[in-house]
Amino acid sequence: MSQLPAFETLFTVEATPFKFGPGASADAGWEAARLGMRRAFVVVDPALAGSEAAGRVLDSLRGAGVEVVLYTGVRVEPDLPSLERAGAAAREAGADGFVGLGGGSTLDTAKVANLLATHGGAVMDWVNAPVGGGRAVPGPLRPLLAIPTTAGSGSEATTVAILDLPDLGIKSGISHRYLRPAQALVDPELTRTAPAGVIASAGLDVVCHAAESLLSRSYTSRPRPESPAARPPYQGSNPVADVWSAQALRFGGEYLRRAVADPDDLEARGFMMLSATMAGVGFGSAGVHIPHACAYPIAGLRQTYQATGYSQDHAFVPHGYSVIVTAPAAFRFTFAADPEKHVRAASLLTGREYAPDDEDALPNALSELMRDVGAPTTLTELGYSEADLPALVEGALKQQRLLAVAPRTPSAADLEAILRASL
Repeated sequence: MSQLPAFETLFTVEATPFKFGPGASADAGWEAARLGMRRAFVVVDPALAGSEAAGRVLDSLRGAGVEVVLYTGVRVEPDLPSLERAGAAAREAGADGFVGLGGGSTLDTAKVANLLATHGGAVMDWVNAPVGGGRAVPGPLRPLLAIPTTAGSGSEATTVAILDLPDLGIKSGISHRYLRPAQALVDPELTRTAPAGVIASAGLDVVCHAAESLLSRSYTSRPRPESPAARPPYQGSNPVADVWSAQALRFGGEYLRRAVADPDDLEARGFMMLSATMAGVGFGSAGVHIPHACAYPIAGLRQTYQATGYSQDHAFVPHGYSVIVTAPAAFRFTFAADPEKHVRAASLLTGREYAPDDEDALPNALSELMRDVGAPTTLTELGYSEADLPALVEGALKQQRLLAVAPRTPSAADLEAILRASL
């Protein structure tokens, strides 16, 4: 038998089956029944609980003979206590399936509730090491039907759930293939009531997902794992993930401004929802890196920002803003690793042609998009100063799972320079 190569030769692409189009959410009951649900733990964004959209989904479930256990205790940007509460409620409910209706926070809450109800333990047991216990999910979860209502997070297509850990000054997450929803219903009509600020933040998250995964290091640059079980979910850029990420980036550049400007522009909001799902498939295989690694301490360290369009019951930095604010500086840093691909990413986003050595093409394209949709463009706007840089660097360095797929590996000094340039 020939000796195995030292570096990776395989990549994996998995995707949530999804239905897309206006009215897709009407299939909720049929899909839940098809997945074998008889008693569903339905996690709904509290802002949607009394809405017509939620009523249609709940009626569809009940009409298909699925008993509903409604849970609305979702926190925007979930924290440890909110996820523990959801897990306890799910265990008590004794459901055989899960439905999530809402944005990324709702879908992530449904994922974690499903994990805790199926396999027990505490949330921190499952959180990625070194922040948490890094316990491997031992087997499949109960079926989860994901119905997003924002054009952004892509949680309906991913294997991750993110939580806020303010006591540690960071965010972290749980990542495993078994967290991926069994089915998604992507319905543009559900975004009509989403405020412009929510669409802007979520849409910038899509753009960052797509750019980071497209520009991640090649899967062939990683050492080959000792066993298939050790192959990470985020494997690096590959030909299939690149296709999904590139199209999501193109849609983001073409439709995000329109989606923010007009809630009734269902074409634009629909394409942003589609791009979120597509980017989720792309980065679910290739991974995200420096902007997301920086975003976790940015969101977790200082929570004084009040985001327009979001609930005002607590201050927080929406995920899309925490990610995008360092992206221009991060992509200037990574440019030397693959100038051609960075320039291609800029062209996908803007439709323009650039010189092959234009290291400012992608940073400028992102900054322009941020301004056009009314997003914060600096860390200062989010409440940070130079004095916070050491803590932000420390928090970013804890995200080695993400930094491992960066096309150019940053040192502590590199991260400080990126964050300083983003002030």
